[in-house]
Amino acid sequence: MSSAQFGAFLFGLNPPEELFALARRSEELGFDSLWTGDHVAFHHPLYESLTLLASYAGITRRLKLGSAVYLLALRHPTVAAKITSTLDVLSGGRFVFGVGVGGENPKEFEACGVPVGERGARVNEGIEVVRTLWRESPATFKGRFTQFEGVSIDPKPVQQPGPPIWIGGRSDAALRRAGRQGDGWVSYAVHPARFGQSLEKIHAAATEAGRSLDGFTAAHLTFITVGPDYEAAKATWVRLLSRRYAQDFTPLAERYGIIGTPSQCAEQLERFVQVGCRYFLMNPIVEVQEERAQIEAIAAEIMPRFRS
Repeated sequence: MSSAQFGAFLFGLNPPEELFALARRSEELGFDSLWTGDHVAFHHPLYESLTLLASYAGITRRLKLGSAVYLLALRHPTVAAKITSTLDVLSGGRFVFGVGVGGENPKEFEACGVPVGERGARVNEGIEVVRTLWRESPATFKGRFTQFEGVSIDPKPVQQPGPPIWIGGRSDAALRRAGRQGDGWVSYAVHPARFGQSLEKIHAAATEAGRSLDGFTAAHLTFITVGPDYEAAKATWVRLLSRRYAQDFTPLAERYGIIGTPSQCAEQLERFVQVGCRYFLMNPIVEVQEERAQIEAIAAEIMPRFRS
């Protein structure tokens, strides 16, 4: 098997003490990072992402802490710059800022007073606002949505010129954004062939923008269910994702799922590695009470196959 890194994507529906125990255990098991998703309002309860990551900062020492992905258009980027800078300081420079546009739940845009049609433009500009404030003292910015002059946000992030920004998404607009502005990319719900094709588009966008992608991280948000056999794991995967996203995931299981025994899951992950994926954010698709057992199984039976 080829080499890859692994993050534990904890869905965050557990009671806090259980979630904290899972975070600590993920560090003990050798995961490289901890991740959470982000919505202001969704089909089910979800903790606010940066608050949750801040709670992990004090109970972990080594793990990177990442958002996959933060819906930047829903927040003012100056405030986001302040919060993320603080989070990077509190964690000792361990924050990874995964950013995306969202849009699958228009009601949360309505609730935040943001036109859903502006989300892409707001994220493009917001990334530049955040980076400017992370880096410069004082900072000046004149954009379509945000303007300020002589403003300094302190303390600055430990990581300079700032935490890595990983762009989430699979649309052509997201791939262009990753190539032009990203330090990494997080895909989701793609098959290996499309992952490889998407990486080519990212490299083309970077070349067009005159950017080097040295140090760029290609990652995949991995919806995984490890089970005693493929069919049992598939049934769980379909049932829970259909409930989470309020749509039928049956036709998507074979295209997008990492499903089955540990060996079957490892073989499916290897197909992504062969087309350029180097980082898996492992999101166990199981009932909340079974999440720890999945994390344990992934660490014991899948991750060692990808450690060089």
